[in-house]
Amino acid sequence: MPLSSLTGTKLRDRRLAAGLRQAEVAARAGISASYLNLIEHNRRKVTAGVMERLADALEIDRTALVEGKDAALVEDLRAAAARGGAVGETGVEVERVEDFVDRFPGWATLLAALDARGLVLERAVEALNDRMTHDPHLSQSLHELLSSLSAVRATAAILAETPDLEPDWAARFHRNLHQDSERLAAGAEALVGFLDAGQGIEEQGIAAPQEEVEDWLRSRGWALSDAELAGGLAADIARLASSAARSLARSHVARAAADAAVMPETAFATALADLGPDPLALAERFGTSPLGVMRRLAGVPALQAGLVACDGSGTLTFRKPATGFPLPRFGAACPLWPLYAALGRPMQPFEARVQIAGQSDRRHRVIAWAETRHPQGLRGPELREAAMLILPDEGAGQAVRIGSSCRVCARGDCPARREPSILAAEGG
Repeated sequence: MPLSSLTGTKLRDRRLAAGLRQAEVAARAGISASYLNLIEHNRRKVTAGVMERLADALEIDRTALVEGKDAALVEDLRAAAARGGAVGETGVEVERVEDFVDRFPGWATLLAALDARGLVLERAVEALNDRMTHDPHLSQSLHELLSSLSAVRATAAILAETPDLEPDWAARFHRNLHQDSERLAAGAEALVGFLDAGQGIEEQGIAAPQEEVEDWLRSRGWALSDAELAGGLAADIARLASSAARSLARSHVARAAADAAVMPETAFATALADLGPDPLALAERFGTSPLGVMRRLAGVPALQAGLVACDGSGTLTFRKPATGFPLPRFGAACPLWPLYAALGRPMQPFEARVQIAGQSDRRHRVIAWAETRHPQGLRGPELREAAMLILPDEGAGQAVRIGSSCRVCARGDCPARREPSILAAEGG
C-alpha cells in the first residue's frame, strides 16, 4: 500500500494523541529516536516494514497512517487535473495532491464532486446534441411543424390580401386554414410530449428500438446466462414497449444462444482463464468466429468490457458502454476508432491502446475485427459486420487519442474532424 507524503505528520499526531514520547515509540518499533524524528517531520521515507512496526507500537491500524483510505480521492483529483490540461499551463501542483487531500479533505472532496458533476454535464450536452442533431423523430416533428406553419401563413396571406375573393374560394381557404391550424397544434403538442418524455432519457426515456433493447440488456447487467438463453426469454421480451424492439431483442437472444451453444459458460470460463481475453485465440479453440467470442467476452462481468458493432455503412448496431469510453447515441462515431479500420479490411485484427480526448488519465485497450458474408450467394451483395471490444488498460506507452463523435470531441487538432465541436477544443 503506498504511503502518503504526510505520513510522518499523521504519525506524530497519533503519537501525541496517545501521550507517548518519541523515544518510547522508537524503542517499541526498534528504530532510533532521531530516525523517528526525521520520519515525523516528513524528512525521511519510511518502508512498509518500519510502518508496520510503528503502527504496532502505537497500537493502531496501519491504514490510518497511509493514503489507502484517500487513494480514490487522490486519483479523482489527478484525473481532474489531467482533464484540465497540461500541468504547466494550468499551474496545478499535481505532485502535491496528497498534501492537499491530507490537509483539506473537505475541499478535496468538494473539488472531486464538482469535477464528477462536470463530467455528467458534458455527457448530458453530448446526449442533447446527438438528440437535436440526429434524432429522426425530432427531425420529422420539426418538419411537420414547419410545413403546417408555412401552409397557415400562405392561406392567411391570401385571405388578408384578397378582399374581393369569391365566397366559394374564401370558404375553401377558411377550411384549409382550420385544418392546417389543427395540424399545427397537434404537431406542436406531439413535439412537446416527445421532448418531455426525453427529459429522463438516461434513466427511462427511450428514443429508438435499439435504445430500448440496450436499456433492457443494461437492466440485466448486459449478461444473459446459458439457462436464460435456453428458455428464450420470451416473457421478458414481451414486456418491451415496441414491436421493433421486441424483434431486435429476439434476434439478439437467438444470436447469443447460438454463441452459447458453441461456447458454453463453463468451457468458456476455463478457456478465458487459460488464454486471456484474446478473441482470435479463443475463436481458434472453439472453432468459431471472433465476433461471437467478442460478444461472449462483453458478457463477462469481471472483464468490465464494452462492445460496439456496426454494419457495412458504419452505423452502430450495438453499443455496450465501457467506463470512461462514451458512445454516441445517434449519428456517426469517431472515424479514428479501430472499428472502422477493421471494417475496411475484413479478416484482419486491429489492436490499439487509445485514450479519450479530454480524459488523458484513462486508457483503453481495443480489439477490432470484421467479417464478410454473402447470404444470397455469389451474385448477391457482400455484407460486412465489424465489432470492437473495449477493455480497461493500465499500461503505459503511446496511445491514440480518439473521441466519441466530432461534435462533442475536445481534440482540436484531429486530422479526421468532420465538423467543429460544441465543446472547448484542446490542442486547437
